[in-house]
Order: sequence, then structure tokens, then C-alpha cells
Amino acid sequence: MSALAQAGDGPRCFCRDCLGDLDIKARRCGECGSPRLIRHHALPSLAMAHIDCDAFYATVEKRDNPEIADKPVIIGGGKRGVVSAACYISRTFGVRSAMPMFKALALCPAAIVIRPDMAKYVRVGREVRHAMQTLTPLVEPLSIDEAFLDLSGTQRVHGMIPAKVLARFARDVERDIGITVSVGLSCNKFLAKIASDLDKPRGFAALDQAEAREMLADRPVGFIYGVGPATQEKLLQRGFRTIADLQRADEVDLMKQFAGEGRRLWRLARGIDDRLVVPDRGAKTISNETTFDNDIRDFATLERTLWRLSEKVSSRLKSSNLSGLTITLKLKTADFRQRTRSQSIQAPTQLAAKIFAVSRELLAKEIDGTAFRLMGTGVSALRAGSQADDTDMLDRRSAHAERAMDDLRKKFGNAAVIRGIAYRGPEKDEEEEEE
Repeated sequence: MSALAQAGDGPRCFCRDCLGDLDIKARRCGECGSPRLIRHHALPSLAMAHIDCDAFYATVEKRDNPEIADKPVIIGGGKRGVVSAACYISRTFGVRSAMPMFKALALCPAAIVIRPDMAKYVRVGREVRHAMQTLTPLVEPLSIDEAFLDLSGTQRVHGMIPAKVLARFARDVERDIGITVSVGLSCNKFLAKIASDLDKPRGFAALDQAEAREMLADRPVGFIYGVGPATQEKLLQRGFRTIADLQRADEVDLMKQFAGEGRRLWRLARGIDDRLVVPDRGAKTISNETTFDNDIRDFATLERTLWRLSEKVSSRLKSSNLSGLTITLKLKTADFRQRTRSQSIQAPTQLAAKIFAVSRELLAKEIDGTAFRLMGTGVSALRAGSQADDTDMLDRRSAHAERAMDDLRKKFGNAAVIRGIAYRGPEKDEEEEEE
């Protein structure tokens, strides 16, 4: 944190549109008339931010098609798929991400449904990420559309406190990229993430540790990140229903009951979080999955779809200059039971042929008459750089052939070269995912 910010020197209130300084009691900007003000008594000293793009996929689609700007929009697959994203208008009808499409359409039958275009969303996400990196080198991506930023020590570089830098960033992203973001500003990552959810969409909220205890008190224990259903049940069994219950607990007693997790819960219940921003974490997994219109148990049909999924994963690995050591097959049965099978390989790959070959072996072991409603494949244990599939002659030949096909597609289009296995059968309704 800069010495200037430590001293508390800087505005406690300013206009988010013109960045003019204002009295903390102001209700509207005297210069431009905007009511969009940010005020907080600790504003000059806060430097940890969480930035989240608002309803990202849907907002990008509305940007590219202004005719649907004021209409409910759902990003997702067919009636048997799930909601990938929902605009804020759709959310007023109760539509939420990960909801089955049939349920979403029952709640909002007038919604415009758009299939995900992950390549486009990745491009826009990268634009936003690059804009973040002009503010500070300490940018920790959490997903395609959100990140933590640490702006400590940047006040002299930018000539303004971090809060103003972030407000200017949000304004510039809206003007130059055409989407909106919400900003949470605080003294640590936990509270910054909470703050970014307080004023969505197109929001900006500040929160300091002094306020955290009271604000967190009434929240359920599951509100704390990392507290899943199993941990929440254990806490409930021992009388910890709300965060206030954790706040009243003795730190040593919590550690006796929950070991190291007890100390973490005690600290977060008080808004204490010492985690640092870790830049350039990147994607953990690049994967692609599809939900079928009808349940499928036939191996040949599944195999054709698996090849298309493998090609899509490979394409995204190549465009990101990544390769990976672990290949995972995901299947979901007709009764919604999920099967996940993984296999590590000898050398990192980004080749569709290698991803398909390993995934196909995993798939063959699951063919037992079960009907599947969803299938996906992905690559994890990622590292920078192209594939190293040269451990034997067959790998070298496969890599050479695939690169030659990639070159032809770049020159003449994706339809220039089509593998025989992909030529048969219609394309399915697909959803892509990058984690």
C-alpha cells in the first residue's frame, strides 16, 4: 500500500462518471449531474478489488445484437440442456445458471435462447483481462469473466487512488468493449468478492473490515467460500448455523473441532483474509461437453460425438498455446448420475487425435447398455507451450498430419478437411466450458 494511501489522504466520495471529488454527503455530482457516486470513509486506503463482468455471456450477445437489448435472453442448449447464463431480465422470472432449460423456459417462455459461442466469449474475456493488466501486474483470473486485482502501491503510477482507477476502468470497458462490470473494493479478497455482489449490475461497492463483522453476522455459514454441503452439515450438527455463531466461538475450540479449517472459519467470520493475489493462474481445465436431444447408448454414435468434442478442445488448447497431461471423460446417465474417468499421459498434448484416443478408451469401458444424456471431454494439468507428442513414431506422424490439417483449415476454412469419423451424423447441441 502506498504511503499516501496509508496516511488516508484522498477523497472519500467521488463521481463514478466524471471522477470529480465530492463531499461525502453529496447525493449528485455538481459537475456532471450524475447520481452514480461512490462513497466510503476508508476509500483512500482500500486497494484489493474483485471485478465481475455482469451476466457476461448474455451481455456480449446483447452487445452484438441491439435488437434484443431489452428482451429476456438465456444462453444455453436445447430443451434437455442447462442454462449457461441468463441476463438480468430473465433473472427477474427466476431463471438461474445451471437450471435445466425446460424449467427456465417454463418460467420465462418469452426468452430468446442463444447457443453459447465460447470462442467469442473467450475473445471478449481476453480484452477485459488485458485492460485489467494495464492497471496492475497483480491480476488473478478466477474465470473467463472475473478476477482479483491488487492495486497496492499503484497510486503514484496512476495519479489517483485505486478506487478512482477502478471506476475509470469500468467506464472505459463499457465504452470500448461494450459490456458492463461490477467492482468490489476492500482490504482483502474475501471482502472484495462480497462487495462486488452488493451492487449488481454496473455496480461499485466498498467494504472495510470494520464493517464486515456486523454485515456477515446474519449470513448462513455456507456463505463462507469453501464451506460446501458436507462442511455446512457438520457445522449445523455442532450448533453453528450463522456466521454470528462462528464469531462468538473461541478460536482454539474451533481448531479442536475442525483442525486447520476451524482457524480459517474463525478468521473469515471476522473478515480476516491474508490470501495474496496470485497472477496468471490461467485455466485449470479446458473442456467441451454436449447434452443430447435423446439418450444414447450406442458406442458408434457416442464415438462420433466424442471426436467433435476432442477437436473443439484441441482447437482451444492450440489457440491458447497450452497443452495438458490429464484427459478426462465425463458422462451423465439418463437418471442424472455422473461418471468421471481420467487418465494421465506420458507427454503433454494439445492434439485432437490424442485427446480422442484416450477418451475413446475410457468411453469403451463405460459401454454396458447404459443410456447417456450428456458427454464431455477435457484436458487438465495444463502448461504453456505446444504439444510434445513425439514419444514414438506413431505420435510424430499423428502430430505432423494434424498440423498439416490445421494449416489447410486456416487457409481454406474449417470445412476444408473433415475426418471420416466426424463426417457422419448431425452436429449436436453443445455447451463449452473453460475452468
